[in-house]
Amino acid sequence: MRRFGMAVVTMTTILAGCQREPETLVDVSGHIFVFNYRVAIATYLVTLNKKAPIPEGAVAIAEFENPAGGDPLVVNEKIFPAWDKITLQSPPIHCVKENRPYSVAIRLVDASGKTLQSLKTMVTSDTDQSVMPAKPLVIGPLYTKNPEVFKPDGTVDYGSDGACQS
Repeated sequence: MRRFGMAVVTMTTILAGCQREPETLVDVSGHIFVFNYRVAIATYLVTLNKKAPIPEGAVAIAEFENPAGGDPLVVNEKIFPAWDKITLQSPPIHCVKENRPYSVAIRLVDASGKTLQSLKTMVTSDTDQSVMPAKPLVIGPLYTKNPEVFKPDGTVDYGSDGACQS
């Protein structure tokens, strides 16, 4: 009788051990807002660390919450098998508020469109975007001072983006 009881426990343990968790292909290794004052552009930047091989033809689809409101900003980034890190950058964004968390949803899909992994993260800025100039400070490949900001009479007009609500 005892042997039968042990056999049941052993079989249960073996069966439970056979159930696999979904494979983690990547994890979020970094997420920040980038404020490029020179060109007056802010973006999300999310980096993923590869944990397992990713099939050829896979794509990362990132949906960034739009700080200005409206539909999320969507980016599709082809993933190359040799990459150890994947960088996802949003298009330019506006109206980022200090200490407010913004959501980012990421899906890895294979060449046929099947979802391989889904991730979510939050990005919070320690700076309000209102500190950004409204126009680029420099223009051209030589970083020439923008004459719309740096006036010939010596005054400076950083302006502000009045489109964002407080």
